[in-house]
Amino acid sequence: MVNKNRALYIFKYLWEHTDENHPADTKSIMEYLESLGIPTARKTVAENISELQNAGLDVVCSRSRQNEYFIGSRQLELAELKLIVDAVQAAKFISPKKSRQLIDKVSALASSHQAQELKRNLYVNGKVKTNNEKVYYTVDMLHTAIQTHKTVTFKYVEYTADKKKVYKHKGQIYILSPYDMVWSNDAYYVFGFSESHDKVVKFRVDRIDKAEPAEYPYRPQPDSYHIVDYCRQVFSMYDGILCTVELRCENELMNAVVDRFGEDVQTRKADCAHFIAVVEVSVSPTFFAWVFTYGDQIEILSPQEVRQEYRNRLEAVLNQENG
Repeated sequence: MVNKNRALYIFKYLWEHTDENHPADTKSIMEYLESLGIPTARKTVAENISELQNAGLDVVCSRSRQNEYFIGSRQLELAELKLIVDAVQAAKFISPKKSRQLIDKVSALASSHQAQELKRNLYVNGKVKTNNEKVYYTVDMLHTAIQTHKTVTFKYVEYTADKKKVYKHKGQIYILSPYDMVWSNDAYYVFGFSESHDKVVKFRVDRIDKAEPAEYPYRPQPDSYHIVDYCRQVFSMYDGILCTVELRCENELMNAVVDRFGEDVQTRKADCAHFIAVVEVSVSPTFFAWVFTYGDQIEILSPQEVRQEYRNRLEAVLNQENG
């Protein structure tokens, strides 16, 4: 029976140990088979590899010096695997332990030589990994609920002033009809209709605890719900009053405005050095912080109440520094 599976063992060896830069010759393949107690000959190895090729597997034969074999194409190229590994390392919502486990699984898609290149120490400035091991599975459960239009229940965690984790609203059970998952500012959020809020809200996934599928009636998405527009309007996932704001910006900030609001943002020329951007935003501290980032390069023109609120916040900061 082992001899009949010789071709599969050869493929396993080639998959794990070869790539374009590290082919295996017939002798090394025979030595591997012999270590498993499988007698073989050069002719048999060539025949088995032909069987693999005829079955549609991309086993490449190089005849530059002698017959050398390697796996040609894999499901993911090495450059793509590196991007995945970097994303896993950078993801704040994946714990260090789960990150290591996931990277080990991703590395199994490469040869042993390529896997060494996937052992990357990516430094991500200011990044702190979560210690919540359950996030990995909560994300999967929420995606399933979104696809199957099922409700979920959970408790929500927050921190007290002395940095203790407690359940929000004394352990209230939230009932959610989830619509979308959003990865923003290194955190995962779920958007959906919350029964306790009686509207569409968002929750940080890493603060969700004891999440379970539920049998409550699922609320379909309201006609007014558009996730792309919502994400453009909300700064750093911080809710505020939705408002159309006019911003006077220096010309060099067009890249920043397009990055923030998208290519279809409404703009017009103000003068030779400035343009006007008309944007719909959620007026919140994070919006004002974004404006403040650019100092006097951005001016809030209208509406007057937003302009005045920004001025009040600036004056309050100055008074604290001078007080």
